[in-house]
Amino acid sequence: MASAGQPKLTDFKVLVFDVYGTLADWESGIYEGLKPLFDQYPAQKWDRKAILAAYAAVEHDLAVQFPDMLYSDLLAKISETLEGRLKAQAGNLDSATTADSSAVTSAAGGTTATTSSAASSTAQTPTTSSDANHHVTFGRSIPNWHVFPDSSAALHELAKDYKLVVLSNVDHDSFRHTHAKLSLGSPASNAQELETYTNPLSSSSTSAVSAADEHKPLYAKYWHPQETPNSRSPFSLVLTAQDTKCYKPALGGFYTVLECIGTDPTLLGNLGLSAEQVKEKVLIVAQSLTHDHEAAHQLGLTSAWIDRQDALTCREAPVKRWTWKFDTLGQMAEAVVKEKKTLG
Repeated sequence: MASAGQPKLTDFKVLVFDVYGTLADWESGIYEGLKPLFDQYPAQKWDRKAILAAYAAVEHDLAVQFPDMLYSDLLAKISETLEGRLKAQAGNLDSATTADSSAVTSAAGGTTATTSSAASSTAQTPTTSSDANHHVTFGRSIPNWHVFPDSSAALHELAKDYKLVVLSNVDHDSFRHTHAKLSLGSPASNAQELETYTNPLSSSSTSAVSAADEHKPLYAKYWHPQETPNSRSPFSLVLTAQDTKCYKPALGGFYTVLECIGTDPTLLGNLGLSAEQVKEKVLIVAQSLTHDHEAAHQLGLTSAWIDRQDALTCREAPVKRWTWKFDTLGQMAEAVVKEKKTLG
C-alpha cells in the first residue's frame, strides 16, 4: 500500500501492463513446455526452479542478439540452445568430466561469458526439421498458457477509470489467444471471435509499421483494439516486441509507448502535456522487477508491483523500485475502488 507523501492510485490516467507473468502464467507455460526436454537428461535434478533458471540464463542473451525475432521463434531458439547445452553437459558426464551447472544455467539475474558464447554459437547452428520440431512446438505453445483467474475481471474494472495499454515481450499471433482470454474471461469460442482479438496489422515477415504508414503520427501506426467491431478488449493500445523491435528490459519499447500515450488524443494527447508531465500520468503495472520495474525507475516512471506469490523468478532486486505492491491484479482493482470511495 502507498505511504504518506506518495501519489494516489487515482492520480494516474494510463496504466501500462506487462502481460506474461503479470496477467498470464508465464512461468507455468515455460516450465510445462520445457519439462519434456529436461526430463531426457535426468543426471541433474531439474525441478521447476532449475528449469526456469536455465531458461532465464539463455533468454536475455538471445533477446539482445535477436531483437527483431518474433517471440515464438525466440522461444524455439531458446529451446534449441538449451538442448545443445544439455547434450554437451551429458557428454561431459559420460566422459567423466566434472560438469559445472553453469554449462546449462547461470545465477538468476545475470549471465556469464560462458553463457553468452554458448548462446551465440548454438543460436547460429542450423537445425534439421526433425530436430527442430519440438523446439517449434514450444515456441508455439503460448496459446495454451493460462491467464490468472483474477486478470480479466480486474482489467475490466480498472478500464472504468483508466486507459489500459499493453507493452509485452510477445508477437501478434501469439498474443491474440491471450488477448481473447483477457477480454472475454475465456478462450475465443470460434475463429471469427479470435479474429476480433487479432492485430489487423499482423505479418510474420514484415513490420507492423509499413512504408505507407510513415506519414501517420506514431500512435496511429499501432493497434487500438477497442476500435475493432464487437471487441470487448479492455485495452486502448497494444504494443508488442514485434512492434517495437526490442525486448524488455531494453528501454526502446518504453520510449515508444510513452510517445504514443503523449500524442494519442484518446489517451493523453489532447491535454498539451510535456514529456515529463505525461510520465506523471502513467503507471507501470507488472510482475517482473527485472524486466519492467527497473526500466520504469530508469525513466522516472511510477510502478505498481503485482507480486504473484507462486512466481519463482523476477522477484529479486537490490533496491525497491516500486511504489505499490499487490499480490494480484484483483487486489489492485479493489484498492482503486476503495480509494475512490475515500475521496468521495
